[in-house]
Amino acid sequence: MAILEILEVPDPRLKQVSVPVEKFDDELRTLVSDMFETMYDAPGIGLAAIQVGVPLRVLVIDLQPDDPDAEPVACAHDGHAHHHQPTKREPQVFINPEILDPSEEQTLYQEGCLSVPEIYADVERPSRIRARWQDLDGNHHEQDMDGLMATCLQHEMDHLEGILFIDHLSRLKRQMALRKLEKLRKVA
Repeated sequence: MAILEILEVPDPRLKQVSVPVEKFDDELRTLVSDMFETMYDAPGIGLAAIQVGVPLRVLVIDLQPDDPDAEPVACAHDGHAHHHQPTKREPQVFINPEILDPSEEQTLYQEGCLSVPEIYADVERPSRIRARWQDLDGNHHEQDMDGLMATCLQHEMDHLEGILFIDHLSRLKRQMALRKLEKLRKVA
């Protein structure tokens, strides 16, 4: 297990189109476990292999829903005690994913990306999709998705085509986002 470096804009590798996975082997399993570790460490809810410099059609997603059965955890990050509902981990792997049948209806979500840190913007995407993908053993799956899962999968799949969420914005909004990112980097 290893935490990998996440590429950030304007790294040209993020513009690469990823290639399909053909070998479902231990190397792939290691990549996926490292991707999960990297994503949780960031922290994020989705990561594409190209974001860690590997141009393969591999995505990991974990929306980490609040766990209603768990005891709230007390934490005092600012000197005051807060109760946080612990999240449960629901790691999902999507290999060679495809979208079938996107809905006409669109949903607007505020998106962010580990490769474009600290920048958030509203992106419109199909509300519902049917997705087809393979798991770590190469088995095929198909499922209807909506809500955050549909949005997140589409966002991560864009990475496989070399597309970032800011590419969906108008030129002006994209330039503003990139300028803001440059300013944040100067401060850091």
